[in-house]
Amino acid sequence: KPTAEGVLLRSVTMWLLLQSLLLLASCLRSATAFPKGCYPSEEEGLKTFRCSNARLTEVPRDIPNDTNKLFLDSNRIPFLPRDAFRDLPLLLELDLSHNAIASVESGAFRGLAEHLHSLDLSSNRLVSVSKDAFNNLKAKVNLSNNPWLCDCRLQELIRTVDLVAGSSSGIVCHSSAQEEHVGKAFLQVIAEADLCNVYKKTTDIAMLVTMFGWFAMVISYLVYYVRQNQEDARRHLEYLKSLPSKQRRSEESSTISTVV
Repeated sequence: KPTAEGVLLRSVTMWLLLQSLLLLASCLRSATAFPKGCYPSEEEGLKTFRCSNARLTEVPRDIPNDTNKLFLDSNRIPFLPRDAFRDLPLLLELDLSHNAIASVESGAFRGLAEHLHSLDLSSNRLVSVSKDAFNNLKAKVNLSNNPWLCDCRLQELIRTVDLVAGSSSGIVCHSSAQEEHVGKAFLQVIAEADLCNVYKKTTDIAMLVTMFGWFAMVISYLVYYVRQNQEDARRHLEYLKSLPSKQRRSEESSTISTVV
């Protein structure tokens, strides 16, 4: 006959075994839900999700929505689509450095404006990005080490975002409409010239040239029209002179009445 101690021991053993199985199932389920190379952790009391160097080609789905720090650095992500992080309302830090990002759609960071305070886009392939992509974003942004096209669009972007301290020297003109700007730090370029005013002046000149061209065409047509009418009138007068006098007077009367 089993003793009370034996029954209790078996009950405790079964309970511990059941708890172990549930924990193992939970771990396996979590592991299979995340992309290979991604894992959750807790750092300094903040919930962190790391996907560094995981060979990702897109922003992964199923990131825990209570994530505070997200590391997607050193992957192969080529662009950031609209609403890429909309399910991460508690995100504080986002590291997208050392990817292949060449395009950021407007609204890519929508939903992050209230909490995000650090955004790293350094060492990507950004050439030109609309300022609308960073609408209402209050985060410190790192845009260094990208092959930027230095133009009015970049100037407007730089004036919109709050750059990480010390990162501005890494925003260098890889290309520019003005050859002398290539290789220079962008802040140095806009300290010497307002690229948006240069663009505006170029546009104004182009408009003036176009308007002058149309005006010249109109004047040319009017001159041609007047000369053609004068030539027709001269020929008609010569024709009238060649007619007998009676017929000529009749033709002249007809011409005058027509003109009147």
